[in-house]
Amino acid sequence: MVKTPLALAGLLALSAVLGGSIVLGAQALIPARTGDADKARIGQVVRDYVLANPEILPEAMKRLQERETGKAVASSRSAITQPYAGAWEGNPKGDVTVAVYMDYACGYCRASLPMIARLVAEDSNVRIVYRELPVLSEVSRVAARWGLAAAEQDKFKPFHTALYSAGQLSEASIRAASAAAGLDNAKAQAALTTPRVEAEIARNLDTAGKLGVTGTPSWVIGERVISGMVPYEVLQDAVKAARKPG
Repeated sequence: MVKTPLALAGLLALSAVLGGSIVLGAQALIPARTGDADKARIGQVVRDYVLANPEILPEAMKRLQERETGKAVASSRSAITQPYAGAWEGNPKGDVTVAVYMDYACGYCRASLPMIARLVAEDSNVRIVYRELPVLSEVSRVAARWGLAAAEQDKFKPFHTALYSAGQLSEASIRAASAAAGLDNAKAQAALTTPRVEAEIARNLDTAGKLGVTGTPSWVIGERVISGMVPYEVLQDAVKAARKPG
């Protein structure tokens, strides 16, 4: 039992650093029988402590955000980590899944491809799951449909690589990538407007919204959501963290 305001203030501050809210922490830690006068004194001590140590607040907010993000990831786990048909690479039984949300019109996505290739080459226990997130243009959505059609023919990676290698996204570059990947054009055309393809794109957009993802590339690794093109070491560290027990 906390018996002094100073000790309580220390616990509340620790609660904040560990990801809790100071206000909620106070409500949880103040004994029910505490009188109004004592509550007021405790509140003043906590306030003074926070004002004297404001550096705990950014860390507390960061921890709180991470905790909420972890909850969002957990609630959408299958929508994040279960690939659409063949839209994946790496170890199918890998102990860490790296889900990457991409848009074919995104230059930063294209620039991230060597890092993904390096991660797969250097870590034999990682699985990459590609998620179509067409947010930049109408042509992006057309390309996403073709990517999913390619995944249904187990030719996602050749199509994916060919389309990013083509440079600026266009209807012509999509057709060229389809040909380069060796897609059955009739089957692909038939798949483009099917409910399953539309449902996958809608699910990705919905999940991205829940995760706070607003752009591409975005990465989900373990409980973490990482936005933008980041150094290779950031992805590597996130994989290591996801691998740690507990």
